[in-house]
Amino acid sequence: MTYASLSLQVPRRARVAAVAFILAASLVGTGPLAQAREGDAKALLKSMTDYVGSQTTIELAFDSSIEVITPELEKIQFTNSGGVLLSRPDKMRAHRTGGYAAVELVFDGKAVSVLGKHRNVYAQFEGPQSVDALLEALRAGHGVALPGADLLLTNAYEVMADGILEAKYIGRGVVDGVECEHLAFRNLDTDWQLWVEVGDKPIPRKLVITSKTLNSAPQYTLQVKNWKTGVTPAADAFAFSPPASAQRIEPDELVDLDELPQGAPAGESK
Repeated sequence: MTYASLSLQVPRRARVAAVAFILAASLVGTGPLAQAREGDAKALLKSMTDYVGSQTTIELAFDSSIEVITPELEKIQFTNSGGVLLSRPDKMRAHRTGGYAAVELVFDGKAVSVLGKHRNVYAQFEGPQSVDALLEALRAGHGVALPGADLLLTNAYEVMADGILEAKYIGRGVVDGVECEHLAFRNLDTDWQLWVEVGDKPIPRKLVITSKTLNSAPQYTLQVKNWKTGVTPAADAFAFSPPASAQRIEPDELVDLDELPQGAPAGESK
């Protein structure tokens, strides 16, 4: 999996925003134990993606944080919160609010509507045939980002496992009071960690992405909260009605909807 895909719809500047973690030497090892851990890690990743991909409706909330590195090598973190309501195969509502942008996206099966609440502007464009196709399209542009999008794909394992060079099962951890399996993966340009809830509902609880090509190794973190499946969306859950005073703009004018303020440094290549 490339950093662009693993970024889970992190904005382009956020894709260069991740920090490295260091695994203890006793966990890195080689031989049968390391191989067993690699098998465990990939099996747990597959179990999580199969479970998520099989759910017809999903509702969740999330917190995300992005670190950037200033030219003076100062590390600054920006935080956002949001939520997603997904109804397969072709409906989704998502929102994200931070200190610099408040964005809502609605896909009703036919049209995609994006509202920049902080600018009081909105744009609409013809949607694809499915939520999966929409998530792929958002990765290509339209100025809006959805943290964690790859986790919601029906073929998430194929996307996330692409390019894995090493996989390790670290052990158990606790995220927001929930016991999780802690997994670590290495790609060519990125390292990433994933915490998956223990039990028969292997929900992704936390993701940390690391770029190994950026100076000072900034970090992108996503934490999932209030995960629900089998919900029944309200009849108007995917209807979009812009504020009467909102100005309609073209999709390619969707700027200033990033998780970072305009002009924030993106970091420096090593």
